[in-house]
Amino acid sequence: MEKLKNVTVLDHPLIRHKIAILRSVKTHTKEFRELVEEITTLITYEAFKDVPTRSVEVQTPLEKCEQQMVVENSIAVVPVLRAGLGMVAGVHTLFPTAKVGHIGMYRNEETLEPQEYYCKLPDGIESKRVIVLDPMLATGGSACAAIELLKSKGCTDIRQMSIIAAPEGVEKLAKAHPDVKIFVACVDRCLNSNGYILPGLGDAGDRLFGTK
Repeated sequence: MEKLKNVTVLDHPLIRHKIAILRSVKTHTKEFRELVEEITTLITYEAFKDVPTRSVEVQTPLEKCEQQMVVENSIAVVPVLRAGLGMVAGVHTLFPTAKVGHIGMYRNEETLEPQEYYCKLPDGIESKRVIVLDPMLATGGSACAAIELLKSKGCTDIRQMSIIAAPEGVEKLAKAHPDVKIFVACVDRCLNSNGYILPGLGDAGDRLFGTK
């Protein structure tokens, strides 16, 4: 995969360790869900290095000082249903007041193209930093469609967070939306003929919610 300016791949031993467990067929629903949340929290730390802040005066036990705090009500989280729901708690660990919207997309198994079926966004989302959550960035179709929808609603500060990505999906999204910063924990080898990431971890939604 060519190096793309708007793509950050997190290469940290703790993330690699957690992804190794996440991939295993022996990892059951409860642990899988906990790992997704933990990895999301680690990605969030990196993705929000430049989060909007404001200066405040704080009284310590000894004196007053100036400190930086995150601007209130500046963050919105938008999971792509349904697997993206598993990442929300991981973001809320660091940003507990972040508003949450939802975009419903499913992949047509014949065309592999995304189909929208639901959209509910917080009021004023166009003025917030928006983070799109989807644990698997496979073909990139759903991510591109979700971001296009957000842009149509007036959003201009958008980021994408995924845990596992395919090179094809990363390149498609990065080139379709060069203004969107993309954060992924791992880029895998390729997609198979059915549009699944290899080696991947199977269907993230099914593993999160125990539907298979």
